[in-house]
Amino acid sequence: MPEVLFVAYPSRTDALALLQKVARELDVAGVSHRAHVIGADASPTVSAETIVVSLGGDGTFLHAARIAHSGDAMVLGVNLGRVGFLLPVNPSELLVSISQAIEGQLPIEERVVLEVTTPRDGWHVAVNEVVLERAQPGHMVRVRTQINGDDLMTYSADGVMVATPTGSTGYNFSAGGPALATGLPTFVLTPVAPHFTIDRSIVVSADSIVELHAEDRPAVIVADGAQRATLVPGESVVIRKSLRSVRVGSPADRGFGARLRHSLREGHA
Repeated sequence: MPEVLFVAYPSRTDALALLQKVARELDVAGVSHRAHVIGADASPTVSAETIVVSLGGDGTFLHAARIAHSGDAMVLGVNLGRVGFLLPVNPSELLVSISQAIEGQLPIEERVVLEVTTPRDGWHVAVNEVVLERAQPGHMVRVRTQINGDDLMTYSADGVMVATPTGSTGYNFSAGGPALATGLPTFVLTPVAPHFTIDRSIVVSADSIVELHAEDRPAVIVADGAQRATLVPGESVVIRKSLRSVRVGSPADRGFGARLRHSLREGHA
């Protein structure tokens, strides 16, 4: 029998209230469930039978998606934020969506996840994007890029980003990159505030191995908005597709176009 894992921040009283309400319904239905409070609890173990439910905004979803990815679980994103492109489930639909997921009737998208290998800090995963960015305020960083060992471009910029289709509507979109359909097996490379250089994004196959080299100044690696490592000049980070995708449950009427139109309207309200 599947188990439901709710994920929320302790500061989100709306999320905790919804959790309690839905938990009571699950108790009546005999469905096992538990909660993970971000920052207060140790990272939980999940399996392919777990339904991970994110209650909050996009940041909560990214945390929940990494938990789901660790055990090949499904993740449902409930939109309690304002824009919420990553969050296709409305609060009023949560119980129905959980029931559909338990019965195997909820559509699932397989999303690309990035695996990031750093020189000294091992590897990390990112659902949205990885950025090699300047470590020193007021200074650009020169980033040499390689695809499968072949030199691509060297950028003088605030940074260079590698984004998944899931993350393409976030930082990548703000930096001028394209919005990619979430199911595409691709990455997109986008320079951030480049100086006198090509400012267009480049889309590559998700089977590619991308290397970002810090050429002349220290740089930091930021994955899904969190700093993960620092590079000294001459060091590089290697980015490739994780062998495991993240499985995202989405109601049938929440396609890419509908989510994009909604998020763009809300983001510019």
